[in-house]
Amino acid sequence: MTESFYYAIFQKYRNGRLIVDANLLLLYLVGNFNAKKINTFKRTQNYTYDDYLMLRKFVGFFTKVVTTPNILTEVSNLSFPLNKQNEYKVFPAFRSIIQSLTEEFVESLAASEALEFTKFGLTDAVIAELAKKDHLILTDDFPLYNYLQLNQIDVINFNHIRSESWLKR
Repeated sequence: MTESFYYAIFQKYRNGRLIVDANLLLLYLVGNFNAKKINTFKRTQNYTYDDYLMLRKFVGFFTKVVTTPNILTEVSNLSFPLNKQNEYKVFPAFRSIIQSLTEEFVESLAASEALEFTKFGLTDAVIAELAKKDHLILTDDFPLYNYLQLNQIDVINFNHIRSESWLKR
């Protein structure tokens, strides 16, 4: 994809709704809590400090960042070891992030009846359902990204935008 492709999608949704998947929201949490932990925490060690800065900048461009109870539960579960290791100081940072998000809900029964449920599980099925309602998805999950793209749903793979010059300005 070209820079203009990603920039065009970004411009389309800038005043709309962005959904950040659980792995990237976890990176956002760890970076906000203590950026030095990104490389040492098991669940974020595949990311860099520069990835965190780019994610933070990208998310900051949007007027509304949406999450779901499913995404928040995953982030909570994935970050629990870090919270425990840091004398339970991570979750107050998480609370602050939660307060800045708009939470939307898709019933688990409805999500479980969607085709995406059998392929990806509950959280991604919920993301896919919301994506159909004019939400931009930011993910680094290639199977989900590929599926959404093939179904003509606007999605950005974080791995593809790491080198985007318009984000580094």
